[in-house]
Amino acid sequence: MIAYHCVRLAMTLAVVFFLVPSAWSQPAGTIKIVVPYTPGSGPDTLSRLMAEQIGRAQGPIVVVENRPGAGTVIGTEAVERAEPDGHTVLLAANSFVANPPLKRASYDPTGSFDPVCYLAATPMVLVVLGSSPYRSLNDLIAAARAKPGELAFASGGPGSSLHVAIEVLKRAANINITYVPYGGTAPAINALMGNHVAAVWADYSTVVSQLASGTLRALATTSRGRVEALPDVPTLIETGISNYEADIFYGIVAPAKTPPEIINQLSALFLSALKAPDMKPKLAQQGLFPVGICGAEFGAYLQRMVDDYTRIIREANITVK
Repeated sequence: MIAYHCVRLAMTLAVVFFLVPSAWSQPAGTIKIVVPYTPGSGPDTLSRLMAEQIGRAQGPIVVVENRPGAGTVIGTEAVERAEPDGHTVLLAANSFVANPPLKRASYDPTGSFDPVCYLAATPMVLVVLGSSPYRSLNDLIAAARAKPGELAFASGGPGSSLHVAIEVLKRAANINITYVPYGGTAPAINALMGNHVAAVWADYSTVVSQLASGTLRALATTSRGRVEALPDVPTLIETGISNYEADIFYGIVAPAKTPPEIINQLSALFLSALKAPDMKPKLAQQGLFPVGICGAEFGAYLQRMVDDYTRIIREANITVK
């Protein structure tokens, strides 16, 4: 089963939450989560679930502002320029750490921002049509080798974490396929449904219902362990094709130089929302899994992600125009 981190700091959480200044409950204390993705996306859904739960717990007012564009750079750089007062934060995902090594952005993921909390994760999954003749990853690879350059793989991208997964598979399996980028996973899946492409690397949260209905078939995931809802789907590591392991992470970061006490307050608010009794089933319904790592530990995770993406992007010579 997929191994995710447990939510920690339970005792500290109670203390820190108690210490949140009363100013946070006033209109001036409104927290804005900037989501550099479109409404209805996984990051957007998670942000709105957090905002609703914090409101129900009589915390500060939390609003969600969608600022998509330029591969998430527009919204990200807007938060980078915001005052480091705790009132503006960013919902960050894998593109947050991939954009700088792709030379699509000049910010430093670990220098221009302070880590708050790693909230949730969702696996990346390679999918084909439920009616496809490819019943395993080996079937798909064999077809790609038999018809060099003819099979098309798609993802949201280019330069996204899902595009990176395609390049990793392409290199590890030594196959020649055509990569077709789309504006997101949803349009890539539409292309798959229309038989315009053979396979799509997708974020699980976008295809969870189609996998459950059998419309799509999963061939592999990039998770460390098998996804509970997909017990028969091997990880990429289990296939023996590649040791690549990565999930799509969703976390909160604040502008650099945000005072430590405010970072602690934000961590307490988001962890409290994540620990709400009805939050886990709500997340599961969206194909999301709670994590709950905050502060320096989340910062260390981000640095590992930066290092991994920098290496993979360089080795695979991934570029974006």
